[in-house]
Amino acid sequence: MPKNFFEELKWRGLIQDSTPGVDEELEKKSLSAYIGFDPTSDSLHIGSLVQLLILKHFQEYGHKPILLIGGATGMIGDPSGKSKERNLLSESDISHNVEKIKNQVSKFLDFKKQKNPALILNNHDWIGKLNIIDFFRDYGKTLTVNYMMSKESVKKRISPGQSDGMSFTEFTYQLFQAYDFYHLMKNYDCKIQMGGSDQWGNITSGIELIRKKTGQKSFAITCPLITKSDGSKFGKTEDGNVWLDRNKTSPYKFYQYWLNSSDEDSESYIKIFTMADKKFIDSLILEHKSKPHERILQKFIASELTKMVHSEEDLESVIKASEIFFGKSTFSDLKEIKEDVFLDIFEDVPSVKISKNEYESISNVEIFLQLSGLFKSNSEIKRSLKENSIMINKERVNDHFNFDSISLIKKKYILLQKGKKNYFLINIQ
Repeated sequence: MPKNFFEELKWRGLIQDSTPGVDEELEKKSLSAYIGFDPTSDSLHIGSLVQLLILKHFQEYGHKPILLIGGATGMIGDPSGKSKERNLLSESDISHNVEKIKNQVSKFLDFKKQKNPALILNNHDWIGKLNIIDFFRDYGKTLTVNYMMSKESVKKRISPGQSDGMSFTEFTYQLFQAYDFYHLMKNYDCKIQMGGSDQWGNITSGIELIRKKTGQKSFAITCPLITKSDGSKFGKTEDGNVWLDRNKTSPYKFYQYWLNSSDEDSESYIKIFTMADKKFIDSLILEHKSKPHERILQKFIASELTKMVHSEEDLESVIKASEIFFGKSTFSDLKEIKEDVFLDIFEDVPSVKISKNEYESISNVEIFLQLSGLFKSNSEIKRSLKENSIMINKERVNDHFNFDSISLIKKKYILLQKGKKNYFLINIQ
């Protein structure tokens, strides 16, 4: 085990920048550190997962993690990494998002730990009480416009060719985030702020404000933004972000995202996204390299994260679901999985709807196969039946098959399969 939290992040490839002395500071005693999350949605996504796991590691090394939700700053909009201004959310939308995120993050940190319980705070509790004149008089003067404009997040937006520019609203974000750091240090003895590398400018502004207001030293650690080896954007699919909320990204799709990672990406993902120790990870990487076709790394990462973000029960369900699509399974397997998981598995396969009356009028399997639309001609149907290459609800059928023996999945579906990979879903309505 690495000797301290800083060394833990280092070997996992989770340090991009840090202020001088932060590693020594982390060796002295138990400290408090925070990471901020703006509630721009009612769910975090897997990019946010990196920050949650950094806080989890921080707590495991005996420190006190503070998770700050930007109920106030979320209403302003962080310009970091953005080419144009965000659409501002209403106060009611922000409040809704804050509550949803609070429920999500409770899975990752221990809020009842005796010595170093985690803490969730909402910056609206203090920023919402500020008097605007007093705030700009007392804190606006600590950071010059020249200093704030030197930050990368500002420079990019006001450079020539950026027609949208930056509003004063977004420009003030940096000062409000700096004030958060100052408030947390003053009231919670929080000396360290962490975040993604795109937050370096905002974080160091907080360090500068603290220095000018108190004369005390504070520290920063940022982690690199996660990228994929093929150049595509991490955490994105055809459907958009990979969310932590099961209603936005189902456990099945969540599991499949990690399972489909490349070997190269999986070697870094196992360090970044799992809590497994160095010895175990090193040995698993070696084992994977000796038999890459078994996708050992991908299966481990997908399993660990599905359990962590969702549940053990969800993991069992999605593994069984994956076996249905890619491996051997039976009709009883199809019956046991939940309907939403079943529909997730076969979401992208061709499908057809047949009325209940039409279905009940079918007298034999050939007529049924004609109605399905999977086959081009009757001769193809006859040939396929003779070759035993057709399965209905995972049962192989031939031209003597008793159609009346079919049991519907969830009382309304029939799964038709031709060969190993050609699926077709019939929905009886």
